[in-house]
Amino acid sequence: MKPEILKELITTNDSKIIFLIMDGLGGLPMGKHADTELETASTPILDQFATEGICGALDPVSPGITPGSGPGHLALFGYDPLEFLIGRGVLSALGVDFTLTGRDVAARLNFCTLDKEGKVADRRAGRIPTETNQRLCEKIRANVKLSDGIEYFLETESEHRAVLVLRGDKLGGDINDTDPQKIGLPPREPVGGDENSRRTVKYVKEFLSQVRTLLKDEHPANMLLARGFARFDPLPTMEERYGLKSLAIAQYPMYRGLGRLVGMDIAPKPPTYEAMWQTLKENWKKYDFFFIHFKKTDSTGEDGDYEKKVHVIEEIDRWCGQLRELNPAVLVVTGDHSTPSALKNHSWHPVPVLLWSQYSRPDIVTRFGERDCHKGAIGRMATKHLIMLALANALRLKKFGA
Repeated sequence: MKPEILKELITTNDSKIIFLIMDGLGGLPMGKHADTELETASTPILDQFATEGICGALDPVSPGITPGSGPGHLALFGYDPLEFLIGRGVLSALGVDFTLTGRDVAARLNFCTLDKEGKVADRRAGRIPTETNQRLCEKIRANVKLSDGIEYFLETESEHRAVLVLRGDKLGGDINDTDPQKIGLPPREPVGGDENSRRTVKYVKEFLSQVRTLLKDEHPANMLLARGFARFDPLPTMEERYGLKSLAIAQYPMYRGLGRLVGMDIAPKPPTYEAMWQTLKENWKKYDFFFIHFKKTDSTGEDGDYEKKVHVIEEIDRWCGQLRELNPAVLVVTGDHSTPSALKNHSWHPVPVLLWSQYSRPDIVTRFGERDCHKGAIGRMATKHLIMLALANALRLKKFGA
């Protein structure tokens, strides 16, 4: 929707909206399991919300397109991911509270394992502990230097993930990922898509070459893979677009960065699910919109661990039992994309969604699962429209036209 039209429709009130996001929620049947992970999980709380609310299926970008986490979340917040193209590096940098400038290019890094032939044996280095990541980053900072006065900043994100920021004049972020996305292949060579990006590639190669030499005797993390190169361009905020004062409650840095990208306040990192609940309660009166992010549904799917993903969904379902205490005007439960354990990766499959509110017209769905949600009143729609449906159910949209 055009910003000038949206601005005329927005109205404010005291209603509260919760977007509870289970990262990578959607799944597939796998092996002996005839149902998806969500369908197999026992979810009595979510099933009740589905019964009382409306359900459907979401396409984060468009049918058939497999989304990254950045586009998937921007769509959830109502930002067309085909219009607002944000590199993963920018999101990761914001997620670790790094202050980006107009002279910066950021990239997300994975510590990885290379075999003796220089091919990727493990893209995540066995998900090394965060403490190991911190030690290796310190080692790199102490020994790696770039030419031409180019500065770099290397920050630990979590487990095997880190963030690289290059700072200098005339740098560009149109650079391909060095992550081949598969094991058994060597890291890809970085290539720039324009003059400034080609200049930046020189320093990327310097950095990665020195890191490879420096970490050659480390195990299992003996190299870095880079992806999501991007420059930083600020977006209009959730408050500017929708009149929503928003809070992000998330454990993983990238998703805290996504919240910051759209102007949300960021709650201190909650170490446990119970801490997430306490944070929500303590801030309930201060904000209009709450983005609550659960990561493990995605990481278990990427690990191909069907049973563990089922267990995580059941754990989150129990957590949701507390939400009625707050009585939000609108509760949305969905994911940013699907991550089926059967594929060990993001996929193009539509994501199940439920929306519960006082004003939702109940449909025939009584169970929160992929096949059931496809029968729901929301139907199948682009994720970017979900925020408008939430605003309407929160009575935050005026009538359009005479």
